[in-house]
Amino acid sequence: MDKSKNIGILERFVNTVMGVKPGTEPINKSAKTKEIDIKVVIVYKLGTILQISGMLVVLLGMDKLVHLLEQNSTFPSWLSTIVAVLFFALLSLRSRIFSLLDNTRSRTTYDQVIRPKWSPPPLAFPIVWMIIAVLRVISSVLIWQELNHQFLVLPLIIFVIHLAVGDTWNTIFTVERRLGAAVPVVIFGPWLSAIIVTAIYWQTIPLAGIILSFSCVWLTIAAALVFRIWQLNGSEPLYPLKLASIQE
Repeated sequence: MDKSKNIGILERFVNTVMGVKPGTEPINKSAKTKEIDIKVVIVYKLGTILQISGMLVVLLGMDKLVHLLEQNSTFPSWLSTIVAVLFFALLSLRSRIFSLLDNTRSRTTYDQVIRPKWSPPPLAFPIVWMIIAVLRVISSVLIWQELNHQFLVLPLIIFVIHLAVGDTWNTIFTVERRLGAAVPVVIFGPWLSAIIVTAIYWQTIPLAGIILSFSCVWLTIAAALVFRIWQLNGSEPLYPLKLASIQE
């Protein structure tokens, strides 16, 4: 009883921190055609581009803010580091606030699709992502310190691009349950960009790349899981399908 209660408390805490809703809402089971939905493809691309643009503007703003803090002798020297840590924590935990797409974190899709026997339990995902968020903060702060306290630099630009494509994938898979489209997007989006970010971080400062490499391992598992879920649930075409109701 106590063990079950403790697990329940842990689950609520982790889900609250990561903003994950329990999988209780019904899945949208609208009939789909075999025709590609060009409109949503454009929406995904524009949404991702606008999110990246917004985060780049924020990086520029952070450059100016930290510069002001460090040039003002009334502020302690460690304040800029605290600001950087808090900023990277915000990006790592809530990058979706910069997205115009519906990026609701929910267990609905994962709970209601057919999954392989080796799939992790639902609670594992927010726990692992919380660990990855911490690793992202640590590695990004190391990069920021190495590059003279600058935010608008190549490694961090690639980092926010990685976050944005991950948020778009979440819209496709978790929110809209487009299991086919989710397969190429997870491979060429979150997984590939994680490899690139880790490589660039490692080139800048090896320790940062080593710290971030855990995310590559997890995203490899996640990509394999998304692919297997797609196979087990009908293997729909690997592109977003137009809903039958849209054609009528």
